[in-house]
Amino acid sequence: MKTDPAPAAPADPLRGRRILVGISGSIAAVKLPLVVSALAKRGAQVRCVLTPSAAQLVSPVALASLSRERCYLDADQWSHTAARPLHVELAEWAELVLLAPLSATSLGRWVYGLGDTLLAATLLATEAPVLAAAAMNTAMWSSPGVHGNWERLQGFAGVLPLGPAEGLLACDRQGSGRMAEPALLLLALESLACWGWQRDWHGRRLLVTAGPTREWLDPARCISNPSTGRMGVLLAQAARLRGAAVQLVHGPLQVEPAWLEGVESHPIETGAELQQTLQRLQPQVDAIAMAAAVADHRPARPLAHKSDKAGCAEAMAAGWEAVPDLLIELVQHRLPHQAILGFAAHSGEVLPQARAKLARKGCDLLLANPIDQPGAGFGSALNQGWLLGPGCAEERLEPMAKLAMGHLLLDRLGGLLATRCPA
Repeated sequence: MKTDPAPAAPADPLRGRRILVGISGSIAAVKLPLVVSALAKRGAQVRCVLTPSAAQLVSPVALASLSRERCYLDADQWSHTAARPLHVELAEWAELVLLAPLSATSLGRWVYGLGDTLLAATLLATEAPVLAAAAMNTAMWSSPGVHGNWERLQGFAGVLPLGPAEGLLACDRQGSGRMAEPALLLLALESLACWGWQRDWHGRRLLVTAGPTREWLDPARCISNPSTGRMGVLLAQAARLRGAAVQLVHGPLQVEPAWLEGVESHPIETGAELQQTLQRLQPQVDAIAMAAAVADHRPARPLAHKSDKAGCAEAMAAGWEAVPDLLIELVQHRLPHQAILGFAAHSGEVLPQARAKLARKGCDLLLANPIDQPGAGFGSALNQGWLLGPGCAEERLEPMAKLAMGHLLLDRLGGLLATRCPA
């Protein structure tokens, strides 16, 4: 039987891009060789600039080897053989700038316009988008001076600030101050590369559901599905990077743990737990994206103890009950300003099924995607399908990375919000 070939994967948005990596003096600098190596393997052109403190923490030789480019230090800034100032040369060369870790000292220099180091001068001279990932001791991060400088940075056009995460720090403190993990830095760079710098969701509150639910037959067996949660998590992270306050309600996930940083997570397992969490959170948000793959049915009488095969068969024979349609419940209880996006996974002819589902569910937008096509469906890095919206609008979405799909859906959802609750 002949099958259609898998669609060609979209080009990596970081391939061929000129990325300047600025590293300042925080112990988190030891993670940057991993980032530089990953960027080089993805085909990016990478150059590194280190502050004097950073050069004591991470080897310039190692960075040069991993990037296949020279690594720049303060001593290189001025030379009688150079036709142009090095900080201007680097600033104009860069298409994207990654500043990680951003220390308290480098933050202060930047927001007050000081250019007394090569990195500081380069930041002042560049017009490229900058991803800035802060890292420092918990007490330093919470000090009034650093807090004020960080607030000032939020207003810089073209700068995407990533505040530190909670965790165990190198100083043995437990709290805020840990730099965003390399996997999240790469994701944020990809977002900047393919969708640019946007803060259009600032002040908005988004609720996203992701991943599968599990309905238990007994403590050892459950009914579930192959959803990894990738689409919902990347949609949530795209919204966070565009300034939204994000609530993520998710079943068991199979994604990079770092992709959950910066969003407020609410783990659940069953449809009943998801239903309770949605009822609690719905009044607090402006928009909802229902990307979770919720089981349609659950055992009417699940067993309290693990049984043998015969006992499990008896439990299944005892009957099933429908899991409430949570998308319809959200629509029934939505506030006037709220916009709701539903997801529908189909096989066969997707569009007719999607039209019927949109009419039945009553949500504002519905993304219907095939699960029987190569390069789409559960567990895939790509997604495609049809986006149905107001006025019977139907938009064909060609295969694209799920992060790019998340940004596109935010554009459409944000357009609806703009007509209901202007920012």
